[in-house]
Amino acid sequence: MIGILAGSAAEQFVGEFRSSVGASQKLAAKTVDKILRDVRKRGDLAVMDATARFDSCHLRPEEFRIPEDYLRRLAKQAEVQWLKALRKAIGNVRAFHERQVEKSWKTGPRDCFQGQLVRALHAVGVYVPGGKAAYPSTLLMNVIPAQIAGVKRIAAVSPPASFESHPVLAAACMELKVTEVYRVGGAQAIAALAFGTESIARVDKIVGPGNTFVALAKQKVFGCVDIDMIAGPTEVVVIAHEDVPPGYVAADMLAQAEHDEEAVAICITTSEVLARKVVRQVQQQCQRLTRRQIVQRALEEKGAILLAETRDQAIAWTNQLAPEHLQLMVDDEKPYLAGIVNAGAIFIGRFTPEAVGDYWAGPNHVLPTSGTARYSSPLGVYDFIKRTSIIKYSRNELKAAGPYVEKLALAEGLQAHARAVAIRFEKAK
Repeated sequence: MIGILAGSAAEQFVGEFRSSVGASQKLAAKTVDKILRDVRKRGDLAVMDATARFDSCHLRPEEFRIPEDYLRRLAKQAEVQWLKALRKAIGNVRAFHERQVEKSWKTGPRDCFQGQLVRALHAVGVYVPGGKAAYPSTLLMNVIPAQIAGVKRIAAVSPPASFESHPVLAAACMELKVTEVYRVGGAQAIAALAFGTESIARVDKIVGPGNTFVALAKQKVFGCVDIDMIAGPTEVVVIAHEDVPPGYVAADMLAQAEHDEEAVAICITTSEVLARKVVRQVQQQCQRLTRRQIVQRALEEKGAILLAETRDQAIAWTNQLAPEHLQLMVDDEKPYLAGIVNAGAIFIGRFTPEAVGDYWAGPNHVLPTSGTARYSSPLGVYDFIKRTSIIKYSRNELKAAGPYVEKLALAEGLQAHARAVAIRFEKAK
């Protein structure tokens, strides 16, 4: 089910890993292209047809939006203990993200200054995966930073069966005071948010993960609207010291693998003894999981235990993999934190499973995948703002800077640019 790789085999695995991610999506891309064109042309009718075709749900346009009173009735079906946990999680996530707030600023005297205006986006669409499972944590992680940034309009979309099947989603909406909610999913939901229809007003940015069709749709509407990222399969890399309980390592790998068949679960260790124990633990624990078929497929396709010769090699491999989640089950994390520069989120110590980041700790769980941690960051308040530069010059400041501006403009062959400065100091004719 999962193998141990060492030496050149491990090096080859790391070197070729990213090239093996992302199979052909041509068929899905054609379907998405057709949906996007149709929604742009026919609006609500196209959304209605796509929902009937792909979700086997026949909704009229006036039924897309879920009435607030109905959301409240659904929310009341959620268990009290779940609500208590939800409210505490909301507090943790909000407290963390409040530290990310940016403010407008300027420097210089009143008549000559430069600066930046920081403003929230006006409207954001949040895609919440649904259908067979519920993901209220996705709602929290996308909505809370947008609210803290000051976004005035937040529209949530999810496949038709999500809210009726999982009242916890409705409860999360009510706790967050999100009342613009649509029972529309898939590429048609992304198209409606991006282009606007008669029933669903367009937004400025779309955030939230989804299946292949949703990811492709987000990719294709980028430019018409902003998006957070193109989410790939979820990933974890566990760096484990030899004295770490192998059951912990196995449990964390399995937790990631149960997401879907394309999930990535990798352990890196310098101990062959630990590696063999982890393999046995994975096999034993997997048998007790309700989603073991998904787990087994994921581990067969994208699971591995890599034997590193040194700590430095483990660090180098991790930077090449650039994982979404990195767990450091080591005695001293400082050398790893100093050396690893490519990771979406880092979980330190044997008592920090990735699951606490998914639901509870506070940092955002929307993270860069598919190696994009090389240049991307977790979702945050900064993703829901826009910055505008401001500049003001007095006559004296422009007179002092003018000759330099003119020379630079003429060096680029832009005579009119130079003239725009010079004309302000010519005598009136």
